[in-house]
Amino acid sequence: MSGKKKIRPGRVFLYVFAAGSLIFLLYPYFVMFVSSLKGMDEIFRIPGTILPEKWIWTNYVDIWRDIPLLTYFKNTVIVGFGATALCIVCAIPAGYALARMRFPGKRFVMSAVIVTQMFAAVVLLVGIYKLMVAMHLQNTRTGLILLIAAFNQAFAAWMLSGTFASISKELEEAAMIDGCGRVSAMVRIILPLAAPGIVTAIIFVFINAWNEYTLTLVLIGDTALKTLNVGIHSFFGYTNTEWWYVFAASILATLPILAFFQVLERHLVGGLTAGGVKG
Repeated sequence: MSGKKKIRPGRVFLYVFAAGSLIFLLYPYFVMFVSSLKGMDEIFRIPGTILPEKWIWTNYVDIWRDIPLLTYFKNTVIVGFGATALCIVCAIPAGYALARMRFPGKRFVMSAVIVTQMFAAVVLLVGIYKLMVAMHLQNTRTGLILLIAAFNQAFAAWMLSGTFASISKELEEAAMIDGCGRVSAMVRIILPLAAPGIVTAIIFVFINAWNEYTLTLVLIGDTALKTLNVGIHSFFGYTNTEWWYVFAASILATLPILAFFQVLERHLVGGLTAGGVKG
């Protein structure tokens, strides 16, 4: 019997397809990275080249001097983690109620949760701004955190309801027979089992909070309170755009998301599949 494994054409095609897809997805980031190391002459040269003739690594130093990038990072971290924590804390009981409890209008509520995702923030900007002004929350991180958490609430609750529905009710009922109340059973039994789904919701909400631009642009006017996405816009001038700095700042803004995803990545697959089969 031969020790060599037979190479199947299907497997070869799968590897080639995966490699091609990876290159296709990463190519824009590669171009953005190498462009961040160019100067003005190379950026605007026609025809241009993909790789820079002169690698200007000081672009990554200059952006810290030209704009208060550290302040923008701090604000983005505060808003991102604050909105994510608030959203998940509210979404867990909402998702549990949708999955476990029976009440009049439950189908309507589930449908309404999905329908709310059809409305973009830009459609509601006038009303949102007037509400924030009336509550004295415009130009504050608190107001931004509340809005971002609210816009991601429906999606997080819907995702977690599927996770809770996939967990067997018998486990919860057994805990309640042993003396646990509904809340105690949820905290001690259901939440540990729902950890993959909760982590998945955290990842998606955090990415949305980190990348939020429209609400921040409308609500925040103080430079000291701006987040990264709005702060990077400082490199866009009336007559010229410093693309090399835009690309460098964008690369730095992407790194925390990659690090956050890498830390929680092992929980993602389990969370995405949770709810696919009802237990």
